[in-house]
Amino acid sequence: MSLFEELHKTTQHLRKHRLPHQDGAPILRAEGLGLRYESGVALEGASFVLMTGERLAIVGPNGAGKSTLLKIIAGVLQPTEGRVHIYGNEPGGHICIAYVPQRSQVDWNFPVTVADVVMMGRVGQLGLFRNPRTSDWNLVEQALKIVGMSDLARRQINQLSGGQQQRMFIARALAQEAELMLMDEPFTGLDINSQEEVFRILDDLKARGVTVLVSLHDLKMATQRFDQVMLLNQRMLGIGTPGWVLTPENLLSAYGGRLHWVPTEEGMLALGDTCCGDNES
Repeated sequence: MSLFEELHKTTQHLRKHRLPHQDGAPILRAEGLGLRYESGVALEGASFVLMTGERLAIVGPNGAGKSTLLKIIAGVLQPTEGRVHIYGNEPGGHICIAYVPQRSQVDWNFPVTVADVVMMGRVGQLGLFRNPRTSDWNLVEQALKIVGMSDLARRQINQLSGGQQQRMFIARALAQEAELMLMDEPFTGLDINSQEEVFRILDDLKARGVTVLVSLHDLKMATQRFDQVMLLNQRMLGIGTPGWVLTPENLLSAYGGRLHWVPTEEGMLALGDTCCGDNES
């Protein structure tokens, strides 16, 4: 799938309505979310609430439904059961949701610049065939400055490193003026320095009141860098602080024989199938 097709798919449904936020409503409420295919269940019974500014890591093995859950929340996939409310309304009524796909899902040879991709975040505000205004380009420039990529605005995207690609996606969400950001395996394939740069940006987003959901394979990262964790394996096994959710019993239920315990100086470290991403993780 081309980069344009993948990113357009994540915003085209947001142009249909402009519903107001309901006073006092949480930014996200999921009620019994499930998705079933003819081949089987991808997700079932996921219910939780997030308040504005929270940062949640979604962890679980390959095939657990992490990507499916994010796409349902974004409105890209329609659940076969349950409902999603964003500030009290269905996802398609809000331009404030930004979905950042896995980098492996897009064709990086698509001939566009970094600034072009960031401007794609304005499509929901402008409409597909309207020309950007000066104010839109100002937002693009501001977003690139926040992620430290102002000097790369005219660079072709196939010339970016993995960390730069991820920061470009975050800039696109900032240009969209997103209040809820959904990030699918953003740290996969990034070196330590690039990971730290993304976390610096996430800390900045939290200070701005942006709510962030991140799917991960790395249990250690989830424990050390996130205040809230959801453990998922087609159904939700727990949500809350890492120490409360990532218990040996819950981890065994999620990973089964794929989980290994390794002794470290800080205690026992749980290792699951963290080596790589999965298109429907």
